[in-house]
Amino acid sequence: MLASMLLSMFSTGRYLKHLGYDVCYVRNFTDVDDKIIARANELGEDPISLSRRYCEEFHNDMVYLHCLPPSIEPCVSDHMPQIINMIKQILDNGCAYRIDGDVYFSIDGYPEYGKLSGRKLEDNRAGERVAVDSRKKNPADFALWKSAKEGEPFWESPWGPGRPGWHIECSAMSAAYLGHSFDIHGGGMDLVFPHHENEIAQSCAACRGSNISYWVHNGFVTINSEKMSKSLGNFFTIRQVIDLYHPLALRFFLLGTHYRSPVNYSDVQLESASERIFYIYQTLHDCETVISQHETAFEKDSVPSDTLDGINKFSDVFVTSMSDDLHTPVLLAALSDPLKIINDMLHTRKGKKQTKRIQSLAALEKIVRDALSVLGLMPTTYSEVLQQLREKALRRAKLTEEQVLQRIEERTVARKNRDYERSDAIRKDLATHGIALMDSPDGTSWRPAIPLAMQEQQAAAT
Repeated sequence: MLASMLLSMFSTGRYLKHLGYDVCYVRNFTDVDDKIIARANELGEDPISLSRRYCEEFHNDMVYLHCLPPSIEPCVSDHMPQIINMIKQILDNGCAYRIDGDVYFSIDGYPEYGKLSGRKLEDNRAGERVAVDSRKKNPADFALWKSAKEGEPFWESPWGPGRPGWHIECSAMSAAYLGHSFDIHGGGMDLVFPHHENEIAQSCAACRGSNISYWVHNGFVTINSEKMSKSLGNFFTIRQVIDLYHPLALRFFLLGTHYRSPVNYSDVQLESASERIFYIYQTLHDCETVISQHETAFEKDSVPSDTLDGINKFSDVFVTSMSDDLHTPVLLAALSDPLKIINDMLHTRKGKKQTKRIQSLAALEKIVRDALSVLGLMPTTYSEVLQQLREKALRRAKLTEEQVLQRIEERTVARKNRDYERSDAIRKDLATHGIALMDSPDGTSWRPAIPLAMQEQQAAAT
Protein backbone atom coordinates (compact mmCIF):
# COMPACT_ATOMS: atom_id res chain seq x y z
CA MET A 1 0.00 0.00 0.00
CA LEU A 2 0.98 3.65 -0.38
CA ALA A 3 1.38 4.04 3.37
CA SER A 4 4.09 1.39 3.46
CA MET A 5 6.65 3.66 1.85
CA LEU A 6 5.77 7.13 3.09
CA LEU A 7 8.78 7.59 5.33
CA SER A 8 11.18 6.54 2.57
CA MET A 9 9.75 9.33 0.44
CA PHE A 10 10.60 12.28 2.57
CA SER A 11 14.20 12.79 1.51
CA THR A 12 15.72 12.34 4.99
CA GLY A 13 18.79 10.54 3.69
CA ARG A 14 19.27 12.86 0.73
CA TYR A 15 19.07 15.97 2.87
CA LEU A 16 21.45 14.63 5.53
CA LYS A 17 23.94 13.73 2.79
CA HIS A 18 23.45 17.20 1.29
CA LEU A 19 24.46 18.62 4.68
CA GLY A 20 27.61 16.49 4.64
CA TYR A 21 26.65 13.70 7.03
CA ASP A 22 27.64 10.07 6.55
CA VAL A 23 24.34 8.19 6.46
CA CYS A 24 23.82 4.54 7.32
CA TYR A 25 20.21 3.72 6.48
CA VAL A 26 18.92 0.39 7.79
CA ARG A 27 15.51 -0.81 6.59
CA ASN A 28 14.45 -4.17 7.93
CA PHE A 29 11.88 -6.62 6.61
CA THR A 30 9.65 -8.70 8.85
CA ASP A 31 9.43 -11.84 6.74
CA VAL A 32 7.75 -14.01 9.38
CA ASP A 33 4.75 -13.03 11.52
CA ASP A 34 1.16 -14.11 12.19
CA LYS A 35 -0.38 -12.42 9.13
CA ILE A 36 2.32 -13.68 6.75
CA ILE A 37 1.94 -17.23 8.06
CA ALA A 38 -1.86 -17.08 7.72
CA ARG A 39 -1.64 -15.75 4.16
CA ALA A 40 1.00 -18.33 3.17
CA ASN A 41 -1.17 -21.13 4.54
CA GLU A 42 -4.12 -19.83 2.49
CA LEU A 43 -1.99 -19.91 -0.67
CA GLY A 44 -0.22 -23.15 0.18
CA GLU A 45 3.11 -21.35 -0.03
CA ASP A 46 6.18 -21.22 2.19
CA PRO A 47 5.95 -18.06 4.36
CA ILE A 48 9.56 -17.05 3.73
CA SER A 49 9.27 -17.37 -0.06
CA LEU A 50 5.99 -15.43 0.03
CA SER A 51 7.69 -12.65 1.98
CA ARG A 52 10.67 -12.53 -0.37
CA ARG A 53 8.34 -12.17 -3.36
CA TYR A 54 6.58 -9.19 -1.78
CA CYS A 55 9.93 -7.69 -0.79
CA GLU A 56 11.03 -7.74 -4.43
CA GLU A 57 7.81 -6.03 -5.48
CA PHE A 58 8.41 -3.40 -2.82
CA HIS A 59 11.94 -2.85 -4.16
CA ASN A 60 10.54 -2.26 -7.66
CA ASP A 61 8.06 0.29 -6.30
CA MET A 62 10.84 2.14 -4.49
CA VAL A 63 12.86 2.39 -7.72
CA TYR A 64 9.84 3.81 -9.55
CA LEU A 65 9.41 6.44 -6.85
CA HIS A 66 13.09 7.49 -6.72
CA CYS A 67 13.56 6.33 -3.12
CA LEU A 68 17.19 5.79 -2.15
CA PRO A 69 18.06 2.16 -1.38
CA PRO A 70 19.08 1.39 2.20
CA SER A 71 22.68 0.82 3.20
CA ILE A 72 21.63 -2.47 4.83
CA GLU A 73 18.38 -4.41 4.53
CA PRO A 74 18.18 -7.25 7.06
CA CYS A 75 15.40 -9.86 7.24
CA VAL A 76 14.14 -11.52 10.41
CA SER A 77 14.71 -15.06 9.11
CA ASP A 78 18.43 -14.31 8.62
CA HIS A 79 18.95 -12.94 12.15
CA MET A 80 17.72 -15.59 14.54
CA PRO A 81 21.09 -15.78 16.43
CA GLN A 82 20.98 -12.04 17.14
CA ILE A 83 17.33 -12.20 18.20
CA ILE A 84 17.89 -15.19 20.51
CA ASN A 85 20.96 -13.52 22.03
CA MET A 86 19.01 -10.34 22.83
CA ILE A 87 16.24 -12.35 24.48
CA LYS A 88 18.91 -14.10 26.60
CA GLN A 89 20.23 -10.68 27.70
CA ILE A 90 16.75 -9.55 28.71
CA LEU A 91 16.21 -12.76 30.71
CA ASP A 92 19.61 -12.46 32.36
CA ASN A 93 18.76 -8.89 33.40
CA GLY A 94 15.57 -10.08 35.08
CA CYS A 95 13.18 -8.30 32.69
CA ALA A 96 11.54 -11.37 31.14
CA TYR A 97 10.19 -14.78 32.18
CA ARG A 98 9.54 -18.19 30.58
CA ILE A 99 6.24 -20.08 30.40
CA ASP A 100 5.92 -23.43 28.59
CA GLY A 101 8.38 -22.58 25.81
CA ASP A 102 7.20 -18.95 25.50
CA VAL A 103 9.22 -15.98 26.72
CA TYR A 104 7.45 -12.79 27.84
CA PHE A 105 8.78 -9.33 28.56
CA SER A 106 7.86 -8.16 32.06
CA ILE A 107 6.41 -4.64 31.89
CA ASP A 108 6.65 -4.31 35.68
CA GLY A 109 10.43 -4.60 35.41
CA TYR A 110 10.60 -1.45 33.25
CA PRO A 111 9.10 1.52 35.16
CA GLU A 112 9.68 3.96 32.28
CA TYR A 113 7.28 2.06 30.01
CA GLY A 114 5.07 4.55 28.13
CA LYS A 115 7.59 7.40 27.86
CA LEU A 116 7.36 7.55 24.03
CA SER A 117 3.60 7.40 23.62
CA GLY A 118 2.71 9.10 26.90
CA ARG A 119 0.30 6.29 27.69
CA LYS A 120 -0.04 4.86 31.17
CA LEU A 121 -0.43 1.16 31.84
CA GLU A 122 -3.89 1.67 33.30
CA ASP A 123 -4.97 3.25 29.99
CA ASN A 124 -4.24 0.01 28.11
CA ARG A 125 -7.20 -2.32 27.99
CA ALA A 126 -6.17 -5.94 27.74
CA GLY A 127 -7.69 -8.09 25.03
CA GLU A 128 -8.36 -5.38 22.46
CA ARG A 129 -5.75 -6.52 19.93
CA VAL A 130 -5.00 -10.10 20.97
CA ALA A 131 -6.62 -12.63 23.28
CA VAL A 132 -5.62 -12.25 26.92
CA ASP A 133 -3.16 -14.93 28.06
CA SER A 134 -3.99 -15.77 31.67
CA ARG A 135 -0.48 -17.16 32.15
CA LYS A 136 1.08 -13.71 31.92
CA LYS A 137 2.07 -11.89 35.10
CA ASN A 138 0.70 -8.64 33.71
CA PRO A 139 -1.84 -8.46 30.85
CA ALA A 140 0.41 -5.86 29.14
CA ASP A 141 3.44 -8.20 29.02
CA PHE A 142 4.35 -9.05 25.43
CA ALA A 143 5.93 -12.05 23.71
CA LEU A 144 9.64 -12.14 22.96
CA TRP A 145 9.58 -15.78 21.84
CA LYS A 146 6.58 -17.90 20.80
CA SER A 147 6.67 -21.69 21.07
CA ALA A 148 6.20 -23.62 17.85
CA LYS A 149 2.68 -24.37 16.63
CA GLU A 150 1.57 -26.80 13.95
CA GLY A 151 1.75 -25.36 10.45
CA GLU A 152 4.14 -22.57 11.38
CA PRO A 153 7.86 -22.15 10.65
CA PHE A 154 10.11 -22.48 13.68
CA TRP A 155 13.73 -22.21 14.81
CA GLU A 156 15.56 -23.92 17.64
CA SER A 157 16.24 -21.90 20.79
CA PRO A 158 17.26 -22.44 24.44
CA TRP A 159 13.52 -22.35 25.28
CA GLY A 160 12.53 -24.89 22.64
CA PRO A 161 11.48 -24.59 18.99
CA GLY A 162 9.55 -21.48 18.07
CA ARG A 163 9.78 -18.04 16.47
CA PRO A 164 10.33 -14.48 17.71
CA GLY A 165 7.64 -12.04 18.73
CA TRP A 166 7.12 -9.06 16.46
CA HIS A 167 8.76 -6.38 18.60
CA ILE A 168 12.05 -8.09 19.42
CA GLU A 169 12.93 -8.50 15.75
CA CYS A 170 13.44 -4.78 15.14
CA SER A 171 15.45 -4.18 18.30
CA ALA A 172 17.82 -7.06 17.56
CA MET A 173 18.40 -6.11 13.92
CA SER A 174 18.90 -2.39 14.62
CA ALA A 175 21.37 -3.24 17.40
CA ALA A 176 23.24 -5.59 15.06
CA TYR A 177 23.95 -2.82 12.52
CA LEU A 178 23.62 0.47 14.38
CA GLY A 179 24.40 -0.47 17.97
CA HIS A 180 22.05 0.04 20.89
CA SER A 181 22.13 3.82 20.46
CA PHE A 182 21.61 5.63 17.16
CA ASP A 183 20.21 8.86 15.77
CA ILE A 184 16.89 8.36 13.98
CA HIS A 185 14.21 5.67 14.12
CA GLY A 186 11.24 5.92 11.76
CA GLY A 187 7.90 4.33 11.07
CA GLY A 188 4.18 4.95 10.76
CA MET A 189 2.19 6.84 13.37
CA ASP A 190 0.35 3.63 14.23
CA LEU A 191 3.64 2.06 15.42
CA VAL A 192 4.19 4.51 18.29
CA PHE A 193 2.19 2.18 20.51
CA PRO A 194 2.70 -0.63 21.15
CA HIS A 195 5.50 -1.49 18.71
CA HIS A 196 7.98 1.32 19.28
CA GLU A 197 7.11 1.58 22.94
CA ASN A 198 7.98 -2.12 23.27
CA GLU A 199 11.16 -1.68 21.25
CA ILE A 200 12.39 0.95 23.71
CA ALA A 201 11.55 -1.23 26.71
CA GLN A 202 13.24 -4.39 25.45
CA SER A 203 16.30 -2.56 24.08
CA CYS A 204 16.85 -0.80 27.38
CA ALA A 205 16.32 -4.08 29.22
CA ALA A 206 18.99 -5.74 27.07
CA CYS A 207 21.42 -2.81 27.26
CA ARG A 208 20.98 -0.09 29.85
CA GLY A 209 22.78 2.41 27.62
CA SER A 210 20.29 2.06 24.75
CA ASN A 211 19.05 5.38 23.35
CA ILE A 212 17.49 6.74 20.16
CA SER A 213 17.84 10.49 19.64
CA TYR A 214 14.85 11.12 17.34
CA TRP A 215 11.66 9.21 16.64
CA VAL A 216 10.18 10.11 13.26
CA HIS A 217 6.61 8.99 12.52
CA ASN A 218 4.71 9.59 9.30
CA GLY A 219 0.96 10.22 9.14
CA PHE A 220 -1.60 7.94 7.54
CA VAL A 221 -2.81 7.99 3.97
CA THR A 222 -6.51 8.80 4.08
CA ILE A 223 -9.35 8.74 1.58
CA ASN A 224 -12.08 11.26 2.35
CA SER A 225 -10.43 11.71 5.77
CA GLU A 226 -10.71 7.98 6.54
CA LYS A 227 -7.52 5.95 7.10
CA MET A 228 -6.52 3.89 4.09
CA SER A 229 -6.31 0.25 5.14
CA LYS A 230 -6.75 -3.25 3.82
CA SER A 231 -9.39 -4.08 6.44
CA LEU A 232 -11.59 -1.22 5.20
CA GLY A 233 -11.06 -2.18 1.56
CA ASN A 234 -10.27 1.44 0.59
CA PHE A 235 -6.64 1.12 -0.38
CA PHE A 236 -4.63 1.51 -3.59
CA THR A 237 -1.36 -0.12 -4.45
CA ILE A 238 1.47 1.93 -5.87
CA ARG A 239 1.21 -0.06 -9.11
CA GLN A 240 -2.44 0.92 -9.51
CA VAL A 241 -1.66 4.60 -9.04
CA ILE A 242 1.36 4.80 -11.35
CA ASP A 243 -0.54 3.00 -14.07
CA LEU A 244 -2.28 6.35 -14.63
CA TYR A 245 0.03 8.88 -12.97
CA HIS A 246 3.77 9.35 -13.35
CA PRO A 247 5.74 8.10 -10.31
CA LEU A 248 7.34 11.53 -9.90
CA ALA A 249 3.87 13.13 -9.85
CA LEU A 250 2.93 10.73 -7.05
CA ARG A 251 6.13 11.60 -5.19
CA PHE A 252 5.43 15.32 -5.66
CA PHE A 253 1.90 14.83 -4.33
CA LEU A 254 3.14 13.03 -1.20
CA LEU A 255 5.87 15.61 -0.55
CA GLY A 256 3.19 18.31 -0.69
CA THR A 257 2.04 17.28 2.81
CA HIS A 258 4.29 17.38 5.87
CA TYR A 259 5.25 13.81 6.65
CA ARG A 260 3.71 13.86 10.15
CA SER A 261 0.32 14.93 8.78
CA PRO A 262 -2.29 12.68 7.15
CA VAL A 263 -2.16 12.59 3.34
CA ASN A 264 -5.63 12.79 1.85
CA TYR A 265 -5.51 10.80 -1.39
CA SER A 266 -7.66 11.98 -4.29
CA ASP A 267 -7.53 12.01 -8.08
CA VAL A 268 -7.92 15.80 -8.00
CA GLN A 269 -4.77 16.15 -5.90
CA LEU A 270 -2.83 13.82 -8.19
CA GLU A 271 -4.01 15.71 -11.28
CA SER A 272 -2.88 18.93 -9.65
CA ALA A 273 0.51 17.40 -8.82
CA SER A 274 0.87 16.14 -12.39
CA GLU A 275 0.08 19.56 -13.83
CA ARG A 276 2.47 21.30 -11.46
CA ILE A 277 5.38 18.97 -12.04
CA PHE A 278 4.89 19.22 -15.82
CA TYR A 279 5.17 23.00 -15.47
CA ILE A 280 8.38 22.65 -13.45
CA TYR A 281 10.06 20.30 -15.91
CA GLN A 282 8.87 22.28 -18.95
CA THR A 283 10.30 25.47 -17.48
CA LEU A 284 13.64 23.80 -16.75
CA HIS A 285 13.69 22.13 -20.18
CA ASP A 286 13.13 25.49 -21.93
CA CYS A 287 15.79 27.07 -19.72
CA GLU A 288 18.28 24.31 -20.48
CA THR A 289 17.62 24.67 -24.22
CA VAL A 290 18.36 28.41 -24.18
CA ILE A 291 21.48 27.99 -22.03
CA SER A 292 22.83 25.29 -24.34
CA GLN A 293 22.83 27.78 -27.22
CA HIS A 294 25.46 29.87 -25.45
CA GLU A 295 28.96 29.05 -24.30
CA THR A 296 29.03 31.48 -21.38
CA ALA A 297 30.29 29.73 -18.26
CA PHE A 298 28.32 30.28 -15.08
CA GLU A 299 30.09 32.25 -12.38
CA LYS A 300 28.16 33.38 -9.32
CA ASP A 301 29.92 36.75 -9.29
CA SER A 302 28.60 37.41 -12.79
CA VAL A 303 24.94 37.18 -11.78
CA PRO A 304 23.15 40.56 -11.39
CA SER A 305 22.40 41.58 -7.80
CA ASP A 306 18.61 41.35 -8.11
CA THR A 307 18.81 37.78 -9.42
CA LEU A 308 21.38 36.92 -6.75
CA ASP A 309 19.01 38.27 -4.08
CA GLY A 310 16.30 35.90 -5.36
CA ILE A 311 18.73 32.99 -5.34
CA ASN A 312 19.87 33.72 -1.78
CA LYS A 313 16.27 34.08 -0.61
CA PHE A 314 15.37 30.70 -2.07
CA SER A 315 18.49 29.11 -0.59
CA ASP A 316 17.52 30.40 2.85
CA VAL A 317 14.02 28.94 2.53
CA PHE A 318 15.51 25.66 1.33
CA VAL A 319 17.77 25.24 4.36
CA THR A 320 15.27 26.61 6.88
CA SER A 321 12.30 24.51 5.73
CA MET A 322 14.21 21.25 5.33
CA SER A 323 16.03 21.71 8.64
CA ASP A 324 12.69 22.40 10.35
CA ASP A 325 11.59 18.76 10.55
CA LEU A 326 11.73 18.25 6.76
CA HIS A 327 9.04 20.78 5.90
CA THR A 328 8.85 19.79 2.23
CA PRO A 329 5.55 21.62 1.45
CA VAL A 330 7.23 24.95 2.24
CA LEU A 331 10.11 24.17 -0.10
CA LEU A 332 7.79 23.07 -2.91
CA ALA A 333 5.83 26.32 -2.58
CA ALA A 334 9.06 28.35 -2.60
CA LEU A 335 9.98 26.91 -6.02
CA SER A 336 7.39 29.24 -7.54
CA ASP A 337 9.63 32.33 -7.26
CA PRO A 338 12.74 31.12 -9.16
CA LEU A 339 10.54 29.35 -11.73
CA LYS A 340 8.59 32.56 -12.37
CA ILE A 341 11.82 34.52 -12.83
CA ILE A 342 13.06 31.89 -15.28
CA ASN A 343 9.84 32.07 -17.30
CA ASP A 344 9.96 35.86 -17.37
CA MET A 345 13.51 35.74 -18.75
CA LEU A 346 12.53 33.12 -21.30
CA HIS A 347 9.26 34.52 -22.61
CA THR A 348 8.70 38.19 -21.79
CA ARG A 349 10.12 41.08 -23.79
CA LYS A 350 11.48 42.73 -20.64
CA GLY A 351 13.01 39.49 -19.36
CA LYS A 352 14.79 38.77 -22.63
CA LYS A 353 16.51 42.14 -22.44
CA GLN A 354 17.90 41.68 -18.94
CA THR A 355 21.63 42.11 -18.41
CA LYS A 356 23.57 38.84 -18.15
CA ARG A 357 20.38 36.91 -18.83
CA ILE A 358 22.12 33.61 -19.66
CA GLN A 359 24.24 33.68 -16.50
CA SER A 360 21.10 34.36 -14.46
CA LEU A 361 19.22 31.52 -16.14
CA ALA A 362 22.10 29.12 -15.47
CA ALA A 363 22.23 30.11 -11.80
CA LEU A 364 18.48 29.83 -11.34
CA GLU A 365 18.28 26.47 -13.09
CA LYS A 366 21.03 25.14 -10.84
CA ILE A 367 19.38 26.08 -7.54
CA VAL A 368 16.06 24.59 -8.65
CA ARG A 369 17.81 21.43 -9.86
CA ASP A 370 19.69 21.12 -6.55
CA ALA A 371 16.44 21.39 -4.57
CA LEU A 372 14.71 18.83 -6.79
CA SER A 373 17.66 16.47 -6.33
CA VAL A 374 17.39 16.64 -2.54
CA LEU A 375 13.65 16.00 -2.81
CA GLY A 376 14.24 13.01 -5.10
CA LEU A 377 12.39 14.74 -7.94
CA MET A 378 15.17 15.03 -10.52
CA PRO A 379 14.45 13.02 -13.68
CA THR A 380 17.12 11.53 -15.94
CA THR A 381 16.32 14.18 -18.56
CA TYR A 382 13.64 16.85 -18.72
CA SER A 383 12.58 15.89 -22.23
CA GLU A 384 12.12 12.23 -21.29
CA VAL A 385 9.95 12.90 -18.25
CA LEU A 386 7.85 15.47 -20.15
CA GLN A 387 7.05 12.86 -22.78
CA GLN A 388 6.20 10.31 -20.08
CA LEU A 389 3.89 12.81 -18.36
CA ARG A 390 2.12 13.41 -21.70
CA GLU A 391 1.70 9.67 -22.20
CA LYS A 392 0.13 9.27 -18.74
CA ALA A 393 -2.22 12.18 -19.44
CA LEU A 394 -3.32 10.58 -22.72
CA ARG A 395 -3.91 7.31 -20.90
CA ARG A 396 -6.15 9.02 -18.34
CA ALA A 397 -7.98 10.84 -21.14
CA LYS A 398 -8.37 7.59 -23.12
CA LEU A 399 -6.96 9.39 -26.16
CA THR A 400 -3.99 8.87 -28.46
CA GLU A 401 -1.48 11.49 -29.53
CA GLU A 402 -2.81 11.20 -33.09
CA GLN A 403 -6.37 11.93 -31.92
CA VAL A 404 -5.25 15.03 -30.04
CA LEU A 405 -3.24 16.32 -32.99
CA GLN A 406 -6.21 15.68 -35.27
CA ARG A 407 -8.44 17.74 -32.96
CA ILE A 408 -5.83 20.52 -32.93
CA GLU A 409 -5.82 20.50 -36.74
CA GLU A 410 -9.64 20.66 -36.81
CA ARG A 411 -9.50 23.65 -34.48
CA THR A 412 -6.85 25.36 -36.62
CA VAL A 413 -9.10 25.01 -39.66
CA ALA A 414 -12.09 26.32 -37.72
CA ARG A 415 -10.13 29.37 -36.61
CA LYS A 416 -9.00 30.08 -40.16
CA ASN A 417 -12.66 29.95 -41.20
CA ARG A 418 -13.56 32.22 -38.26
CA ASP A 419 -15.75 29.49 -36.85
CA TYR A 420 -14.89 30.47 -33.30
CA GLU A 421 -17.80 28.59 -31.78
CA ARG A 422 -16.40 25.35 -33.24
CA SER A 423 -12.87 26.32 -32.17
CA ASP A 424 -13.96 26.98 -28.60
CA ALA A 425 -15.94 23.74 -28.46
CA ILE A 426 -12.87 21.70 -29.47
CA ARG A 427 -10.73 23.45 -26.85
CA LYS A 428 -13.35 22.87 -24.16
CA ASP A 429 -13.83 19.21 -25.12
CA LEU A 430 -10.09 18.54 -24.83
CA ALA A 431 -9.96 20.50 -21.55
CA THR A 432 -12.69 18.21 -20.24
CA HIS A 433 -10.28 15.31 -20.78
CA GLY A 434 -7.30 17.07 -19.15
CA ILE A 435 -5.68 18.31 -22.37
CA ALA A 436 -4.89 22.05 -22.43
CA LEU A 437 -4.13 23.82 -25.71
CA MET A 438 -1.53 26.57 -25.97
CA ASP A 439 -1.45 28.94 -28.94
CA SER A 440 1.73 30.67 -30.05
CA PRO A 441 3.08 32.28 -33.23
CA ASP A 442 4.60 28.89 -34.06
CA GLY A 443 1.26 27.08 -33.84
CA THR A 444 -0.74 25.20 -31.22
CA SER A 445 0.69 22.66 -28.80
CA TRP A 446 -0.84 20.80 -25.86
CA ARG A 447 0.07 19.96 -22.29
CA PRO A 448 -1.50 17.89 -19.50
CA ALA A 449 -3.90 19.81 -17.24
CA ILE A 450 -6.46 19.19 -14.54
CA PRO A 451 -9.67 18.01 -16.27
CA LEU A 452 -12.31 20.73 -16.43
CA ALA A 453 -14.76 18.97 -14.10
CA MET A 454 -12.03 18.61 -11.47
CA GLN A 455 -11.12 22.30 -11.83
CA GLU A 456 -14.74 23.18 -11.15
CA GLN A 457 -14.75 20.81 -8.19
CA GLN A 458 -11.63 22.52 -6.79
CA ALA A 459 -13.18 25.99 -7.28
CA ALA A 460 -16.35 24.93 -5.49
CA ALA A 461 -14.32 23.52 -2.58
CA THR A 462 -12.50 26.82 -2.08
